[in-house]
Amino acid sequence: MKQISIGVIGAGWWATFAHLPAVRSHPAAKLVAIQTRGREQAEKIARDFGAAHACTEVESLLALQPLDAVIVASTPNVHYAQAKAALERGLHVLVEKPMTFTAAEARELVELAAQKNLQLLISCPWHFTRHGIEARRLIHAGALGEVKMISVLMTNPIDQLLRGINTSPTHGMDNVYVQPGRGSYNDPAIAGGGQIYCQVSHAAAYLTFLTGLRPAEVFARFDRDGSPNDLYNALTITMENGALVSLASTAATPLAEKNYEVRVFGSQAILQLELWRGTMTLTDFANQRTEFKPLAAEEIYPAQSPALNFIEAILGNAANGSSGELGLASMEIIAAACSSAQSGRNEIIRATKNSGH
Repeated sequence: MKQISIGVIGAGWWATFAHLPAVRSHPAAKLVAIQTRGREQAEKIARDFGAAHACTEVESLLALQPLDAVIVASTPNVHYAQAKAALERGLHVLVEKPMTFTAAEARELVELAAQKNLQLLISCPWHFTRHGIEARRLIHAGALGEVKMISVLMTNPIDQLLRGINTSPTHGMDNVYVQPGRGSYNDPAIAGGGQIYCQVSHAAAYLTFLTGLRPAEVFARFDRDGSPNDLYNALTITMENGALVSLASTAATPLAEKNYEVRVFGSQAILQLELWRGTMTLTDFANQRTEFKPLAAEEIYPAQSPALNFIEAILGNAANGSSGELGLASMEIIAAACSSAQSGRNEIIRATKNSGH
């Protein structure tokens, strides 16, 4: 059996929770090295997860042989440089969200991966749920007719992380291997911003994942509530086919009340998903209603799926389920939203149908 040699850059909270266990569990993957800045911690993580090499410098990890692929799970401010360095060395790359700081950086990575015929995957577990995959199939098969409007409400209780009050994960996760680094979420120079970079990056990518449509225009308003980061976001997005999107998101919500509602309104049917609750319903205009089997608790947020799919895509056993193109679409929305929130203007990314833009 062919084995894929993988290195993990930024072996922190999320990498040790999701990516390292995924790589270890795959029979065709070999965890060659991990990188984190502290020598003692790097050696402990390498020992605990069975990596042969413990690196404190990214360059040292990238220079290792043999190495086929890397997972970039570091802080967002270095995603672009690290992913680019790996791609230039001919390595496949899985990069955490947000993909980069800017849309131009994301576009460069997508083009570089295509030029070198390498897998570039963005780490968005929502793209791998049974409901998400079926929803995308239905939309692309025309079951909804033309997509006319999408409504999204996404909340996740991470406001203390974004405010810098508490560095502990607030997703209800217990017994994590390592806590998030101070500044990783609340320092805009490191994280890019607050909710818009940390969580809207998921929802923005999901729009293109479901529909195949790219964003065309964005109008946005943010509320920081006294924080250096945005905690509340309201976006009005127009997709390239003219479909209207209303996207609201906040980090300030009780742990017991998380929402991720996605409503896709087509010319022939309406598709309703509640991603945190694992439900999906399709209702057509003849009032025919289809309730899909609810997701089991472990299916709702398949944290290990991006890394597992990354390995399968490299092997040629599966299609890339969360391509860099989706990360680029997300970054186009994020960059335009940040610009709009600052300028007060509608930001145009590309022309829409029947548009003079």
